[in-house]
Parts: sequence; structure tokens; C-alpha cells
Amino acid sequence: MVTPPNRSSGYYAVIFSSERTEQNEQSYSDMANHMETLAATMPGFLGVESARNDDGFGITVSYWETEAAIANWKKNVDHIEAQRLGRSDWYKDYSVRVTKVERTYGMKK
Repeated sequence: MVTPPNRSSGYYAVIFSSERTEQNEQSYSDMANHMETLAATMPGFLGVESARNDDGFGITVSYWETEAAIANWKKNVDHIEAQRLGRSDWYKDYSVRVTKVERTYGMKK
């Protein structure tokens, strides 16, 4: 997991919520790792956070400098293949939300 950006505002978040099937766990894990590594090389990528519970529900939030950077990522050939496999093999359901981050704050120890 790459940490989210250390910026107060002015960037975008892509929120990917999904419910996994029980099939092809290893291929899913391999592809998820590949997508995280690949995304980190894309222009405009700022970070990613991800979590999944034991029931298969997960959320991945990736952070981007611009909407154009998000569109460029969506067109990546490997990402297109991951999307295809997600629809055919790995997900019962999913949704994608794109939002602009207006403000962020938290606690750092």
C-alpha cells in the first residue's frame, strides 16, 4: 500500500468498491499487486489505500493529480485487461466513484 498524498486539497480520488467472488484468488492477488505497482509509475499518480473484509467486500481508493491522469490510467492496456477479468471472474459487484478532494485532515503521531 502506498500512502495517500500529503496535500490538503486539489487532487482527485477514485473510490473502487467491490464484492469478490471466491474464485481465482491467486490470479486476483497477483493482478492487484501488478496494478498497484503499475499505477505508481503513471503520471499524476499520488497514492493508494485498500482494505477488504472476510466477506469479500473491499474498497480501494487511488489518488490522482488531475482528471486527465485518471482517464490516462483507465486507458492503460494492462488496466483494461484487469477490468475485463474483474467483470468475468473476480467480482460479484463493483462501483467506481470519482471525486475531487476539497479538504483533508487527520492525526499523525
